[in-house]
Amino acid sequence: MRLKEALSVLSKSSPYAVSTERDSKNKNQLDDVKEYLYIKMPIAIDVEKKISSFSSNKPEVLFLCGSSGDGKSEILTDCKKRFSNRAHFHLDATHSFDPRENAIQTLDKVFDEFESGTMPLIVGINTGMLGNYAEEGSNEKFKDVIKNYLSNNISTEDVTFINFEDYPKFFIGEGGYTSEFAQKLLQKLTANDDNIIRQIFDKEKLEQTSQASKRLQANYEILCIPEVQKNIIVLLFKARLIRDQFLTARALLDFVFMLLAGPGYLFDNIFSGGDNELANKVIEFDPAHLRTKKIDRFILANDLHLPDQEFSEFKECLKILGVESLESSLSYLRLFYIIKGYEFSNNYHSKFEHDFNETLIEQYVTVYQLHRDFNGSLEHKKQIKLFYNNTIRSAIRKYNNRNAPNLDKNHYLISELNGFQLVSKLDVKADIKSISNFSPKSSASFTAFINVQEHSLAIPVNINLLHLMERISDGYRPNKHDKNTVVLLDELIDEIAQVANKVATLHIIKESKHFTIKNVDNEEFEVSGL
Repeated sequence: MRLKEALSVLSKSSPYAVSTERDSKNKNQLDDVKEYLYIKMPIAIDVEKKISSFSSNKPEVLFLCGSSGDGKSEILTDCKKRFSNRAHFHLDATHSFDPRENAIQTLDKVFDEFESGTMPLIVGINTGMLGNYAEEGSNEKFKDVIKNYLSNNISTEDVTFINFEDYPKFFIGEGGYTSEFAQKLLQKLTANDDNIIRQIFDKEKLEQTSQASKRLQANYEILCIPEVQKNIIVLLFKARLIRDQFLTARALLDFVFMLLAGPGYLFDNIFSGGDNELANKVIEFDPAHLRTKKIDRFILANDLHLPDQEFSEFKECLKILGVESLESSLSYLRLFYIIKGYEFSNNYHSKFEHDFNETLIEQYVTVYQLHRDFNGSLEHKKQIKLFYNNTIRSAIRKYNNRNAPNLDKNHYLISELNGFQLVSKLDVKADIKSISNFSPKSSASFTAFINVQEHSLAIPVNINLLHLMERISDGYRPNKHDKNTVVLLDELIDEIAQVANKVATLHIIKESKHFTIKNVDNEEFEVSGL
């Protein structure tokens, strides 16, 4: 078997992309490759544990929920092999398996058969189909149970929901962020020992010398570098945080296949886009789009073929990885990016590490950890207050007062008419109590809590909003390109305005004139400054 054929099990166009029940007599080497690459994740362990607890004569139901391509069929096909005598399996609720019925009618039949028997039932179902059944299904009991789950995320005594959404593919821990699934897949794919793909690669390296095969071999060699695997995970994490791209098993497998078997070297393939949802997001982080003094100088010098002995030595050593001379300076930049952190040759590529820094992600992770792990200690309070004062409060005030830069530090513009500014003086600070009582459910965002005149207000903060607030604090004024992110800030500003309208003292300002109106007892008002 050739290496590309072995790797084809990763492709979404492969018949192996969706697990089906196969007769053991018809298994071949591709089945062995697929079985080797299977990664058992925590959700699979929990599903097995739940099924193991079922009694063959007790009518319980397990729904394994998620989105298309996340691995439901993989888990349930594996479970059916071992537990088919313990429960009835309906592997894919998006199909009817009967041309005279639709998927919902098929579910009606499955539920009716379950209620007339005593055997437990396991259903693999997309979250969208759950919603469809809750609206269009015929079994009232299951409609009510599903509606309750979708509204309150609660299982019942005899109906359990296990959802992929509760098992995020990225996790932010004490040491930073990681993707256990992506990391284990890449490590297994490139392992030195007991690796069927490595064995096929070693054989092909000895026997195949065509240009296409040599490029595939080079891509596999590059993927074997731990630092490359880490940098790929960084890109996937950026796609999750910045472009809200979910990581499904099928999309990741197909993405890896594209990296290895695409038309170019891995470092070009990864930023080439194409028919893959992850690739179409990662392309936005192409280091070839960066413009710094050092990068521009490199591109100019290389395009003009100016002599550079250090770079020449580096290029010569690339042949160790199977990389021949590259035509484009942009390809070299992508190579420098994907092997950053890797000790190679004379480390010419390390000159650009500062230009490729991931400062924004590091800042987000730090602030996320601070909110998630907040313990009320003096050190944590100090760090929280510093972030809220320098970033959140600063951004709120500058954005709110963008048309009134003359206002004092604690003044917030409510409205303006004929040059007169209606202003409220507000005390905006971190709401320590709310922060300590809240924990993020996803690594993609956390909730920031502010206290405005003793009113607690909340705002969901993702990496895009964090970046926007930092830029606003530095003097940036949002424009139409920021509309998807700034709407979160607009909603918070509206809530602050509602609080501001209720304060006892309002200020009216026009140029050097400053009037104050104070509500004394809801009947009398004191006016000063006239």
